[in-house]
Order: sequence, then C-alpha cells, then structure tokens
Amino acid sequence: MLDAGLAPAGITVLVATGLHRPNEGEELAALIGDPWVATHATVANHFARRDDEHVLLGTTSHGIPVRIDRRVVDAHVRVAVGLVEPHFMAGWSGGRKLVLPGCAHADSIMAFHSTRMLEDPRADSCSLAGNPLHAAQTEALRMLGRTLAVSVVINDARELSFASFGGTEESLAAAVAYADPYVRVAVPGAFPVVLSTGAGFPLDATYYQAVKGICAGASILAPGGHLFVAARCAEGFGSRDFRASQERLCRMGKDAFRADARSRARAAIDEWETVMLLKALDVGTVHLFAESLPSEDMAITAAVPVSDLLGDLRAVVESSGGRKLAVIPEGPYASPHVHAPMPSGGRQNLGTILPPAQ
Repeated sequence: MLDAGLAPAGITVLVATGLHRPNEGEELAALIGDPWVATHATVANHFARRDDEHVLLGTTSHGIPVRIDRRVVDAHVRVAVGLVEPHFMAGWSGGRKLVLPGCAHADSIMAFHSTRMLEDPRADSCSLAGNPLHAAQTEALRMLGRTLAVSVVINDARELSFASFGGTEESLAAAVAYADPYVRVAVPGAFPVVLSTGAGFPLDATYYQAVKGICAGASILAPGGHLFVAARCAEGFGSRDFRASQERLCRMGKDAFRADARSRARAAIDEWETVMLLKALDVGTVHLFAESLPSEDMAITAAVPVSDLLGDLRAVVESSGGRKLAVIPEGPYASPHVHAPMPSGGRQNLGTILPPAQ
C-alpha cells in the first residue's frame, strides 16, 4: 500500500475487541508486533459501547442490527487480518468474525449472541453449513461491502502453518479447507471420562475463555460422564458481566436461567458464555482445576472444584465401568466428534499438530 502512494498516517490498525477489554501498553505492542507500525500508523482499539462511533448498515434475516465501527465503514480499503481456528459457536474464527462481533456495536453483539441463535445444534465447532451465527456474519460482511482478508493458521508450536489472501469469504474458505483435516478428530464413541484444557495462554487466562475447552470436551462426553478441565484462570472470570451471569445461573438453577435467557431477543452481555456452558452441564459433571481462581469465584463456576487433578481423575476413571479416558491437550484448538469406530487396537491422539509452512 505504501508503494501505491498511501501515506502511513492514512493507515489505521483497529483491534477487533468486540465487547472484550481493550489491549493497551505492552500487550498492545506485542499484539501489533512491528514497532514501525506502532510508530507510523494509527493503532486503536474498537469500543463497542460508543454509540457515535458506529454506523447502522441494515438488519440481517435473523433480525440482527448491523452497526459497525465507523472507521471500518469509511475505510477505502479494508483488510481483515485474523487467525482461523475452531470456534465453539461460529464454527471457525477469522474472516467475517472480525467484523461481527469484532468491530460491531454492543447492540449488534448482544443480538448476535441471543440464546435462540446459540441453541441451534449447528452453532458448533467447525460447523458452517446452516450455522445461524456464520450466516449472520456473512450477511453483515456483504452489507459492509468489499473487504479483503489475510487468514492464517498456526500449528501447536504457534508457528505459521498456512496463510491466504483475497476476498474475506474466499480467504476464510481456503484456511478452513487447510486446517479442517488437522483439527477435526473422529473418535469411535463417547467417553465416560474426558480431560480437556484451556489450551494455555492466552485462552486459559480467564474462566470465560476456559468455557471453550469445556465445550470441546463435552462434544465426546458420554451422558452422565465426568469432564475434567485444567485452566489457569489467572485473570479470574474475565468480566464482571460474565461473573454476574454465573451468579444468576447458580441462584436460579439451569432450567430457570435458560428460560430467562430464551425470553430475550438480545442476550445480556457475556451471558452467552454461560449459555454455552449449559450445553456441557446438560451432558455430565464438569470438574475444574484452576489453581489461580479464588474460592469465591470457584463457587459460581457451576463446576466441581479440583485441588488434586491426578488423584481426582484417577479415582473417577477407576470407578467408571470401562476405565476409558479421552485427553484433549489443546482444548478448543481441537474439535473431536463421535464418528466411525477405529480399527481394532487403534489409538487416537486428540491433539492439534499442524506442520509449519514450507
């Protein structure tokens, strides 16, 4: 772009925060990576609650108002740069997700995450066909107009494994086609005991993000089974809104909470993470090993607290009939699903291992 005559001052790097906290200081510098960019271009966070910074583009077929950050709407050239990995609601991250919810107004984000959207069985990891969230995101992207994208895939060592550039939909499709064979893992049947993780920093920094690892494990958990999840949760719950949602769940109980959430066309902020957690709680018992989570927070996770992970896990495995255990080392970075039986004596690794790009 510089070679084409665009001045550095005309470039804005907008961090698609959605409703999450902004990236600042050293964290922002690490996110941008190149000091030259931070010095010469405009680097800013998106703030979903600032009404005057958004433009209404229309309404999707699901009734979601598409209000997008004015800086994105007014840009002559738009390039969405994002990581493509399994996403437990929208099927895959990256591409259109940087627009909705990444750079959308809070009202759009809350409608997008309504319980009626999330409870659709197709709103699941690695699922795009018929997924109402993906459909809404694609509609929003088309309302915005021509947007280019750089879509990247990394391996378990966080090395660049694949990159594609082009139209946002085409770029995302190429990255998904590359990553899907590595991250979707078929298992012969549901397991009575599953061990998953928050996948390490940054995803296991909060309980909000650890729910993704919980949902990954629940996808292959037998009804009435036990799901263990290890996550550091060094930053606690992740937001006051999510904490309040969990408090309501524990106070009201699953059925009343679900009915209350279903009654609204727009979800309460961060309530959607609790709604997704309910999907796992409906299958079996969730056990949480999170050494950094204070006891008052642990009490409203809706999970059984674990202090001795190895001991508690061993006891549950030994008490289960088949003495079978599934381990998902990378948590939400893998997308296991029950499929055809494996050959006799076969073993399946539920980790995600992608080769670095050549």
